[in-house]
Amino acid sequence: MNDSHPAKSAGRRPAHGRSGTRRNAGDESLAEYRRRRDFSRTAEPGGTGSPPDSAPRFVVQIHDASSLHFDFRLEADGVLKSWAVPRGPSTDPRDKRLAVPTEDHPLAYRDFEGVIAPGEYGAGTVIIWDEGAWRPERDGSVTEALAHGHLTFRLDGRKLHGGYALTRFRRRAWLLVKRNDRHADGRGTPDPVRARSTRTGRTLRQTAHSASRPGHA
Repeated sequence: MNDSHPAKSAGRRPAHGRSGTRRNAGDESLAEYRRRRDFSRTAEPGGTGSPPDSAPRFVVQIHDASSLHFDFRLEADGVLKSWAVPRGPSTDPRDKRLAVPTEDHPLAYRDFEGVIAPGEYGAGTVIIWDEGAWRPERDGSVTEALAHGHLTFRLDGRKLHGGYALTRFRRRAWLLVKRNDRHADGRGTPDPVRARSTRTGRTLRQTAHSASRPGHA
């Protein structure tokens, strides 16, 4: 699946997977992201950028590229660890959502919303559907947990809350599942065509239309 690619709470940033070489490690892991993009043609961010004293963030973007899908991103080790989730994260523990890992994205991508130009990797419209803080449920390195194929965590977003788990079942295939806690319900996932940006209140179509108007920055 073509992934293109997209928010502050108080307190010290937890040390989950952090080290003094976080910026350099992030720069190295963004090599694939940068290789795929022509930053003279796309408004997508190219750098890392990290507020030093904020809690780790997550973002869920809806991306109308070659296929319409959600992008689920967790901040860890100076980058956004990213998965394309075709049907989107669900609030229903009975739903097992396929999540396909994509390249790490820069932290600044959590603020990206707009239209990626035709001909560019992941061309299409992106909106920020949800965002907030997140934390792993176990101490230790997030990167190591992902390398072992299982990460449990909690989300405190505007729309998604409570426990979730990411579990690898094949080399390039994970499952994203809601934990059965007080935040679980049967609503599932919204229709991505009708869903609205948490930043602007616009749908994908409205965002694309706004970007096409003369004088749009």
